[in-house]
Amino acid sequence: MTDDTPRRRKGVGPVSLSEVAVQAGVSISTVSRIVNGETRRASPETLARVREAIKTVGYHPNQLGRALRSRESRLVAMLAANLDNPVMATLAASTEAALREAGYTMILCDTHDRPELQDDYLNAMRSQVVQGYVMVAAQPSAGLRDFVERGAPMVFVSRRSPFGTCAFVGPDNLAAGAAAADYLLDRGIDAPAVVFPSRGSSTTRERVQGFCERAVARGLSADRIRRVEAPGISHLEIGYAAAAQFAAPGAWPRGAMCISDQVAYGLHRVARESGIRVPGDCELVGIDGNPINAWLAPWLTSVEIPHQDFGPVIVDLMLSLWGGEAPRERLMPHRMAAALEA
Repeated sequence: MTDDTPRRRKGVGPVSLSEVAVQAGVSISTVSRIVNGETRRASPETLARVREAIKTVGYHPNQLGRALRSRESRLVAMLAANLDNPVMATLAASTEAALREAGYTMILCDTHDRPELQDDYLNAMRSQVVQGYVMVAAQPSAGLRDFVERGAPMVFVSRRSPFGTCAFVGPDNLAAGAAAADYLLDRGIDAPAVVFPSRGSSTTRERVQGFCERAVARGLSADRIRRVEAPGISHLEIGYAAAAQFAAPGAWPRGAMCISDQVAYGLHRVARESGIRVPGDCELVGIDGNPINAWLAPWLTSVEIPHQDFGPVIVDLMLSLWGGEAPRERLMPHRMAAALEA
């Protein structure tokens, strides 16, 4: 062991101020003042002894204790509905990097799209004195309503707040649905299907609405649009279950818009099992632009949304809330990413 290696005491638990005081030969109050940045009353010799003692015993300040005393921290909580979804993992990575660049630390929680678990995490994060909340695909819940009504700094991502006007970052879902309709109609598909989960959200409703309104505006009769929905939480399972409605001979549409890429994955699984060629027999259009599409789903056309760029926008809105500004909305752009397989 070298002379500058911290000599930690045996046992468990954090090193206390009293241990630093004993090591340095000064009072606990002197150590406390120095640790908290008050050094004017200490001599250079005392400062040196205390700093060397901190290094020797391996003391680390209790940041949570400081936050509780000042009611301020450098923590931001992100509550995401389902981190199994690569899109949400991309959002989390982008936001964490942007927060770190701004000098903040992110706590990440997976609510599994369950309102009661979402509320448990919100209350737990409040006890950690977090400064703000990033709500990715939030569910309506009693706890969330309470936080919104109290004016907690919150930025909603992908799904808008179910309880009034709040800061929001997400795609223009109406326009994304319209883009999917244009893509299919431009290819002469005059009886498209729209596949979505039974348990709707603002994202689902807007994407379906955008698709249907654009198709009708372009002269397609509303009864030519086949709405196909299925229950469930996992979009993979929803797509797979919805495809059961195409099981009858000749029931497969020539084209379908899926409200997410993962719904399209589930639909494609059934198509493959049924001998339906995608995109040869049925053209599938998803919405998300999942980064794995080029690797694992080259058959899928997708309305690509730049989730990897959301982080700086989320942080910008959070900073504006902390600055006392009114909640703002930022709609992110999208582009069509055509299937790589013809």
